[in-house]
Amino acid sequence: MLDHLPTINACLNAGAAVLLLVGRSLIRAGRRRAHARTMIAASVLSALFLAGYLTYHFAVVPELGHTPFRREGAWKSIYYGMLLTHVLLAALNLPMVILTLWRASRKDWERHRRIARWTWPIWVYVSVTGVLVYLALYHFNPPPA
Repeated sequence: MLDHLPTINACLNAGAAVLLLVGRSLIRAGRRRAHARTMIAASVLSALFLAGYLTYHFAVVPELGHTPFRREGAWKSIYYGMLLTHVLLAALNLPMVILTLWRASRKDWERHRRIARWTWPIWVYVSVTGVLVYLALYHFNPPPA
């Protein structure tokens, strides 16, 4: 089961990205309750992803090692650039998501909107690039020589 965590995590990230897009469209349409439910669902998927990610990196990687990216040239630069921005923005985004949700739970709508304008695009980027990192490592990565 633990060896399937990268696939499960990619699915959780993809689901979160879809829910984030739906949540944005719902709030723009004025459907606040549906928006709230959708954003909570996106948060749950992202929290499950984080649990799976930490489990994988603390339980599987010590046993099997990291999966290396084996392409060269421009592909390698693109991959590592995407991975670097993904990791840095994911670390930045976690407290932002928590603060955004906290402000919504307190019905502090003005401050919620102010931070959500920054949180949402970063969260979408992190979710989408998480799927792209998975695809690069597990589907578009050549086998070892």
